[in-house]
Amino acid sequence: MAVVDTARAHAQAVLRIRGLALAAAALPAAVAAVLLAGRFTGRLGAPGSPDAAGWDAARWVLCAVAALTLLVAGLAARTYRRAVPPQIPAVPLDRRQAPELYRLIDELADRLEVPAPSAIALTPDCDSWLEDVRTPRPGGRRSRRAGHEQPAPVLVIGSPFLWWMRAGELRALLAPVVAGTSPAADPEIAAARRFLRALDASLDTAPASGPACAPVPDGPRPARRGPAALTDRITRRLLGACRGHAAELERAVAGWASEQARGVDYGLRIAAQEQVGLAYAGWDRLLTRVALPAWRLGRHPAHLNAGVVAALTELSRRDRLADGYGSRLGDRPACDLLEEPGTVDAAVSRLAAELFFGRPASGAWRELEWADYPADVVDAGWRARAADLQSALDRLAPQARPGAPTLTRLLVRLAEGDGERLAAALTAQLARTAAPAPLLEPVRSGRDVLVDHVTAMVCCASVDTAGAVPGLDWLDGPVLQLGGVRRTDLAEPVAQAVEQGQDGPLRAWLDAAGVRLEKPVRL
Repeated sequence: MAVVDTARAHAQAVLRIRGLALAAAALPAAVAAVLLAGRFTGRLGAPGSPDAAGWDAARWVLCAVAALTLLVAGLAARTYRRAVPPQIPAVPLDRRQAPELYRLIDELADRLEVPAPSAIALTPDCDSWLEDVRTPRPGGRRSRRAGHEQPAPVLVIGSPFLWWMRAGELRALLAPVVAGTSPAADPEIAAARRFLRALDASLDTAPASGPACAPVPDGPRPARRGPAALTDRITRRLLGACRGHAAELERAVAGWASEQARGVDYGLRIAAQEQVGLAYAGWDRLLTRVALPAWRLGRHPAHLNAGVVAALTELSRRDRLADGYGSRLGDRPACDLLEEPGTVDAAVSRLAAELFFGRPASGAWRELEWADYPADVVDAGWRARAADLQSALDRLAPQARPGAPTLTRLLVRLAEGDGERLAAALTAQLARTAAPAPLLEPVRSGRDVLVDHVTAMVCCASVDTAGAVPGLDWLDGPVLQLGGVRRTDLAEPVAQAVEQGQDGPLRAWLDAAGVRLEKPVRL
């Protein structure tokens, strides 16, 4: 309990800072009230006394200062009341959807002797935390009744953990998180946290561009003007005064929760922590290399969490990073704790698309099954990029008469040194038509964009004339399969043709693959 006492002491320090701020706001008004009372009672600057003019001047000045101070304090208080702390969107799970998962968490809370979370939600990320529950009264006002208790927080679980980890590993991993419900129920710690969240959220009240559910970007916040600038300055001063205590508060709570959870599957938690890093690596690659190409086309894979299991299985097979994975297969996967894992997976996958990409250009997502990925994403994506390349090529070097797109024409332009001009034309064209880059999209140079589009046109020609087929690799995303073999040797000859104008290696690759250069590419 010493650690909890330390956390409570820092919470009290934060609340004292809040109290000092309120006292500073009320002090001029209190002094002005004393001076006014002295005037009416005749004790301070009575009419006709030698010092009456001086006291009257002091009263006017202090009343003006008090009015201004109360106005600023009122504006700041109004800002804090209206500030909405940011919340990462999550998919709620009610008890009917996951009775066994709720039972596991309830038993874990009983074992730790802490309050059970009030609910469970899933987030498309590799993290887990407790989210405070907002309890507004009807009409939007918070309850201020004496004795009103803060409800237990919601347990938010990273969805990849639920599909990749075994049930025992998940319980061990969540033990320190669930233990945090006890400090969250402490009135002083809860009050200090609410105050700090209101301060921080009040600086983020200006609307931001981008997806509605996208997290607030890091970096300096835009400066505001007028009264808002004054309240922002006050808020920053308060946050600066509280920063040290807030950090020590959370450090003490985390240390206490970790210590409380040591007695719950401690050895298994070590193994679970190793799986966290693996899950993060697989989830990141699945989103950036597999999901992102589909999102660009307005399709969202309906089962990302099932996909991450396939990706991690492939990663463990290739790199042997998941030692002992075979022995883990005999244990029950944590997603079996859900009544309908597929339905939950689809909801989380939809949220991932909204969170990391935003709204598609068409305005509505179309659900995608993994079996349809090669045709609906890989092949369609290649042909869309090939069409963009053909359009840029037509503007750069118009023909006597319009012709069908062929590799011959493209290779001639690259061999004649038009790669840089073509890259610039293509980049400008995409900048005019493409939507803003999503959070997962890296910034690419014009050469990288051209390499990507030339590769797409080569893949289209290979499919049309050489019997190649589009394929899906769980770790690398879209791939070209020729003769039943994944071709990984295309990148270097394409790069040589684009960057150096040397089309010989690419022509040799195309000849060996049986690709017909003169045949039109279907766009």
